[in-house]
Amino acid sequence: MSEMDEDAVLSDVEGDEETLQGGGAGRGEKVCVLTQETISQGLSLLCRTGNGLGHAFVKLELKDKGLNDIAAISNYVHIRFLDVSNNHLIDLSPLTSLTQLLWLKVDNNAVACFKGQPFAHLTYLQWLSMAVNRLTDLDGLVGPALESLNLSGNGIQKLNGLQGGCFANLVTLELRGNQLDTTDGINLPNLRQLYLAQNAIKRLEGLDRLERLTILHLRDNQLETLDGLSPNMKCLKYLNVRGNVILDEKALQCLMLVSKTLQALVLSDNPLVEMVDYRLSVLIVLPQLERLDKDPVSPEETFEARERIKELKEEEISGQ
Repeated sequence: MSEMDEDAVLSDVEGDEETLQGGGAGRGEKVCVLTQETISQGLSLLCRTGNGLGHAFVKLELKDKGLNDIAAISNYVHIRFLDVSNNHLIDLSPLTSLTQLLWLKVDNNAVACFKGQPFAHLTYLQWLSMAVNRLTDLDGLVGPALESLNLSGNGIQKLNGLQGGCFANLVTLELRGNQLDTTDGINLPNLRQLYLAQNAIKRLEGLDRLERLTILHLRDNQLETLDGLSPNMKCLKYLNVRGNVILDEKALQCLMLVSKTLQALVLSDNPLVEMVDYRLSVLIVLPQLERLDKDPVSPEETFEARERIKELKEEEISGQ
């Protein structure tokens, strides 16, 4: 993990997590229909059109407009970057004609489902954020070109439909602040970063499919064990299970399955950290570790752990 990547992850993880609550925009605002005048005011970024025969504005910002109807947007087929966050939207079907979309933000609306597969024809869409809506499942969601998907702060209870065939290019998936009780259902072999903080996860399941995952973020869940980590996770560098209920030292043994690649581990705010020689016990299992909780592993700690490993091996041999 590069220094930049690690700092980015740690700044997100070690600070206070923002509490995500689904439900859409504030109900005290004026609700209105999208007009041509509002569209004209939000257009920017003049670029050559896809066919190269003309020019058009390709960026449209419509956030905080109190919108509950965006039917008028369907004629603006050259839009590539669209922000309709902080409105009252339920129906996203007008977006189906915007086939040039690359970037779409629909945060803080009232979308409850993906009825009619509104993104099925958006074959260039690479970045999609639908945080803080009213989603409970993922039926109808497809994104063949998506690289980043944010569904945080909804009410999603089950991860159905997250298959590699529909999301072959997905690299980053954010599902913080939902109602998941398991990690099962994520069949995305190309996924690199998975954020599942602030759910109700009790079981680690299906992780053996995530062979390219480098970051797994599980802070503030209900894990009692780390059973479910898999040796198939051959690229995992960062694991955060802060704020769970991991008590038994035996949970550390599961970390041996990812010990060859894991560089940073966050276990703070678990009962386990109250044990005597906590850091040493972790480093005996993970001698390659570079950072434990908020502190880097010192050379002295690494040396002590390696010496202890030698002693344990000698004791094992002499006992045979």
